Amino acid sequence: MISVTCNLCGRDDWHVRYPATMNGRSLNVDVFRCTSPGYGHHAQIVQCNHCGFVYANPRWSVEELIGAYEAVEDATYLTEREGRELTFSKHLQALEKHTGPGNGRSLLDIGAYIGVFVEAAAASGWDAWGVEPSAWAAAEAQKQGLNVIQGTQDAPELNGRTFDAVTMWDVIEHVDDPNSEIAKAYHLLNPGGWLVLHTMDVDSLAARLMGSRWPWYMDMHLYYFSQKTLADMLVKNGFEVVWSGAQGRYLRLGYVATRVQAWNSFLGRLVTGVVKGLRLQKLPIPINFGDLFTVYARRPLP
Repeated sequence: MISVTCNLCGRDDWHVRYPATMNGRSLNVDVFRCTSPGYGHHAQIVQCNHCGFVYANPRWSVEELIGAYEAVEDATYLTEREGRELTFSKHLQALEKHTGPGNGRSLLDIGAYIGVFVEAAAASGWDAWGVEPSAWAAAEAQKQGLNVIQGTQDAPELNGRTFDAVTMWDVIEHVDDPNSEIAKAYHLLNPGGWLVLHTMDVDSLAARLMGSRWPWYMDMHLYYFSQKTLADMLVKNGFEVVWSGAQGRYLRLGYVATRVQAWNSFLGRLVTGVVKGLRLQKLPIPINFGDLFTVYARRPLP
């Protein structure tokens, strides 16, 4: 594992917020699945003494991270497609309140996974594309006839291309260098284009009340943004922050029960029993504890 400096201000002056809880330091590809149940297992989490940014330090190298994301497979995600479709439908409605309808304009979804948001955007009139490092997930998207490229923002297929909107749903907390990824997104956007980021809020009431038991402290999360630190990073890279606020998601109740069990086995077994007894496993429900947020930022016109 390697030590890193603050990705927001560049300083190497931090204090430990929570000690590491991982079993060993070897990289396990399974912890990088979107549906990984590894709540509470994480690297050492520190906070910058100058800008307040929270991040994992030390952590794996960029080569190890990219290799893990290229190799990861996640069959559980396929079974939860219905909930994801509803979530991304709501996300798209919120996005279009800022951007207006697609009407053939171009959109790039970074970290598209199996392409659920790409599919929703295309159905709404966008010329929708995606990039996804997982070979398995990109192949699943391509099976559906979706324009999903295996790779990252550095994919050669994107050379010379620009878009009217770029989205990153639950992505920015996973990347090796979020400051660089935001800079790349700026150059992928047309002037006046929109960047939309969704991530966890480490400064939310839920995160502060739960402390070290906040479930989003996980192996695969390298950076823990607040609305302030993400806005600071966007402004640093030339963006105008238009709106930032809490935005949840939809999940099927049976899947939620398995997530609760991963966090607390006793409570999880209780919830699972009730859900199964009432045959509510497939019921989609809104989940919003105020600790997930979306930012809409714009590349200024000349």
